[in-house]
Amino acid sequence: MLKSPLKPVMTAGLSLGVFALLAVLLLASIQWLTKDRIAENERVRHLLSLHEIVSLEDYDNDLLATMVERDIAINGLSDKIKIYSARSDGIELVKVYGVTSLNGYSGGISLLVGVDMTSQQLRGVRVASHKETPGLGDKIETNKSDWILQFVGKSLGNPRLNQWKIKKDGGVFDQFTGATITPRAVVNAVRETLKFTAQKNASKGQLLNE
Repeated sequence: MLKSPLKPVMTAGLSLGVFALLAVLLLASIQWLTKDRIAENERVRHLLSLHEIVSLEDYDNDLLATMVERDIAINGLSDKIKIYSARSDGIELVKVYGVTSLNGYSGGISLLVGVDMTSQQLRGVRVASHKETPGLGDKIETNKSDWILQFVGKSLGNPRLNQWKIKKDGGVFDQFTGATITPRAVVNAVRETLKFTAQKNASKGQLLNE
């Protein structure tokens, strides 16, 4: 009796199918078992980024739990803004804004911008993510340059609003050698965030310094 030539093929196909199913089940199990750890690692990473602007000793609330997302219409920024509120004894001390400039050289530049609610001065600015050119635009990172540290203590009145530009455009902020688009995008994004904050607090008698 002749053996069917299809039997070995069917057997091999069945074996591959079983192995594929086992692999899918294994991956799904690993993902299910590690999802909480992954989420916690992401939470810690996010907090560490925020703590570069507002230290843990400065607030006593759950900073991540305060996050709200708002729709905005600000020239040069994405239409979403994330807002975190650092409070102590119920008093709001610092707001940290998550904004994205759309004017980077290689795409969006996501920033964290911390504003002191009493003085309206910047607590600090950090880059959350970007795709700028290595060796040029990536100098916005603190591990590549201290350029972004210059924003600490600045406000709409220091410098005056019309000087919130890079030096090439008539402002006071340095640009990078061989790269002006990236620092211009960051300066503009920080300025617009400060304007947004001032406008939201205008009812408290804080005026936009033109």
